Amino acid sequence: MNIEMIRAAAARIHGHALRTPLLNSGFLDEIAGRRVWIKPECLQHTGSFKFRGGYSALSALDPAIRANGVIAFSSGNHAQGVALAARMHGTSAVIIMPSDAPQLKIENTRAYGAEVVLYKRGSEDRDEIGDRLSRERGLTLVKPFDEPQVIAGQGTTGLEIAEDANAMGITNADVIVCCGGGGLTSGIALALEADAPTLRVRPAEPEGFDDVARSLRSGVIESNTATSGNICDAIITPRAGDIPFPIMKRLCGPGLVINETEALGAMAQAFLRLKLVAEPGGAAALAAALYRRDEIKGDDVIVTISGGNVDPAMFARALEQL
Repeated sequence: MNIEMIRAAAARIHGHALRTPLLNSGFLDEIAGRRVWIKPECLQHTGSFKFRGGYSALSALDPAIRANGVIAFSSGNHAQGVALAARMHGTSAVIIMPSDAPQLKIENTRAYGAEVVLYKRGSEDRDEIGDRLSRERGLTLVKPFDEPQVIAGQGTTGLEIAEDANAMGITNADVIVCCGGGGLTSGIALALEADAPTLRVRPAEPEGFDDVARSLRSGVIESNTATSGNICDAIITPRAGDIPFPIMKRLCGPGLVINETEALGAMAQAFLRLKLVAEPGGAAALAAALYRRDEIKGDDVIVTISGGNVDPAMFARALEQL
C-alpha cells in the first residue's frame, strides 16, 4: 500500500467521483475555538466517500473477472458505493447487509441495482453466506477497508485535502477522520504524508466502539466487544483492518472519542450552518472538533463528514438538539 497506488486510483476515478471542497463557517469556528475546515464527502456520489473506494477497486479488476460480478459486506455506505460502481462498469453486485441496517441504506443499495441479501447479526454468519455465494456464482469479494485498491480510492480524499490546504496555507493542523475499519483514515494519512506532511491525521470514533483509539495507545489491534448498539452505525466495526492499522500506527496521532449526543449536535450544526446533511457516524469528526476542543491544538482543524445517508427520523432527532 503506497502513494503510487493512491495516485493511480485518482487517475482512474477522475471524472467519475466528485471533487469535494473544503468548507468553513464562522459559526462553527466560534464553537470549536479555531478555524474548522470541512471536507463534505456527504456530497459524494451515493452520499459517502465509499464510492471512491468502490470505483477504485472495480476499475482495477481484470475486465473478464469483473464481468462475473462482485460481492461485498456492508451496513450501508460501502454497499451503495460498490453497487453504483458495479452498475457504472456494467456488471452485477451482491451485497450482504445486516437486517438492522438503516432502511434508507438498504433501499438505496437496491435502487443502484444490487441484489441485497439480509442476515441477522449474532445468529447468522455473514462470512459463511458470502463464501457460499462467491463459490456458487464466481463473484469477486470487494472488502470495505482491508483491501489495497479500496484504501487507494479512499486516499484520493487526502490528495484533495492536501491540495486545498496547501493552496490556503493551512499547516500544522489536525485532520480528523471518521474511523471504522481504517480504510479512509489510513488512505488519507498516506496521501498527506506525501503531499502535506505537516498535517496530522487523527481518527474519531464513538464511545464503546473506540477500538482504533485503544489500538493506537497499546500498539496492537484491539477489538470491540459489541457489534451494534450505537447510532454511529457507519463506523462501527469489530476491529481495525490488518492493512490499515500499521499505516495508522505509523502516521496517526491519538484517537478522539465522541458520544451520541455530540454526534447529533454536530449533525444539527452542519445542517444549520452549512446546509449539509450528515449521518451520525459521518459527523463523528466534526463532533470531535466542536466538542473535544481541548484535545486539539493549533489554529486550524480539518474534518471529514464521511457520509450523509441518514433516515428522516434520525435526522429529526438531531435537529431537536438545536
